[in-house]
Amino acid sequence: MLPQYRREFIDSKNYSKMYSFKHLLAVAVLVFLSISLKAQFLMDIIDTTKSSGQEMLGILKRYGHLRLSGYLQPQYQVIQTEGAKSFNGGDFPVGVDSRFMLRRARIKIDYATFSQHKTPQMQFVFQYDGTERGVVARDFWGRFFENKYDCFSLVTGLFARPFGFEINYSSSDREAPERGRMSQILMKTERDLGAMLVFAPQKKEHPLHRLEVSLGAFNGQGLIATTDYDNYKDIIGRIQLKNYPLSKNISLNLGASVLYGGIRQNNKTMYTMKGGSDFTATTDSTHIGSKAPRQYFGADAQLKIKSGIGTTELRAEYIVGTQSATATTSETPATLPTDPLYVRPFDGAYFCALQSFAKKHQIGIKYDWYDANKALTGSAIKSGTKLSAADMRYRTLGFGYICYVTENLRAVLWYDVVKNEATQLSGLTGDLKDNIFTFRLHYRF
Repeated sequence: MLPQYRREFIDSKNYSKMYSFKHLLAVAVLVFLSISLKAQFLMDIIDTTKSSGQEMLGILKRYGHLRLSGYLQPQYQVIQTEGAKSFNGGDFPVGVDSRFMLRRARIKIDYATFSQHKTPQMQFVFQYDGTERGVVARDFWGRFFENKYDCFSLVTGLFARPFGFEINYSSSDREAPERGRMSQILMKTERDLGAMLVFAPQKKEHPLHRLEVSLGAFNGQGLIATTDYDNYKDIIGRIQLKNYPLSKNISLNLGASVLYGGIRQNNKTMYTMKGGSDFTATTDSTHIGSKAPRQYFGADAQLKIKSGIGTTELRAEYIVGTQSATATTSETPATLPTDPLYVRPFDGAYFCALQSFAKKHQIGIKYDWYDANKALTGSAIKSGTKLSAADMRYRTLGFGYICYVTENLRAVLWYDVVKNEATQLSGLTGDLKDNIFTFRLHYRF
């Protein structure tokens, strides 16, 4: 159990003493020990009859709520075609069909304070990702909990957008190597700068303690942009029922999400789908400065069944809506386009089944699709139209084996069969050869 938080004031004459070498060393030792040892256990073994023990106890009370964690994902991949494009760790370089890579390497620091009733008061999180491709911040946010009703909290900073299940399902826990194509396109990097109000009762005796409601406002571009490039914000809301027991061994999660946002138009021409064969151009000077829509609606469910064999998990999610992007991609642009925007009706979904057995073993299968332009079929995508590869439908069947070698090591062998619809565009008249195999070791602490 974490020790009760107590604010301590350091007067000026003790400031230098607190930050002497031995005290800084003690803090470092306690932070790293807190990864695997309970703070209460540390307090029990400290000899407080000595001045050094009393000083260390004071440090523990101040830093006992600090936690360091992280994970590392080295992997080896083989794809069918050299230089193939892929949503499984990024495109392959020209002339390359196999690679070693460090998919993710993250360090996370959490700090929390607690009220006298042992309920959270404040949480601070910082996480960065460092690989051969560079170092970037992934999380940098604070959360304030009100302690009168123990129901509300406010989150501000850089954090995951509260939309859907898969987007918020951590890469440290996810069984498949990557999120589906739909999740990656609609919310690349998952995180954004914003503020969010959350209703989530902390006490189990509260009649709504299984309910969580989130409502937030975000810049809209996520981490693909270095700054907000227009005045339009994404309003995102989510409601979910968590771990509802259907029986002793069966639990259910349900969720519904909505995103209402858009992108500023910097061109008087806009392309929309008003028929089933091609985009229709609308030219009007009033388009400049107006908002091109980005609106998503999603529903998801997760069912968990425990039995003598192991745990069975079934997951499903469906998202439908309108996406405004460019002629060549349906991803949200990283910079504000000056060319005309293309407004596409889309939908996508995934279905996933997991079965654990013999405690350390698990098999999984996942099917997903993403249709960037559901107003037409692939045969309509041809030369002489405004349609492109960005309007194609993709579906992926993935399956694999996961071995939980130890509490801190997981091995994943996964194969994705990727299919795209045939078009009448040159080079895209059949299925691209981009099936991919991934072998990953996942270290965590």
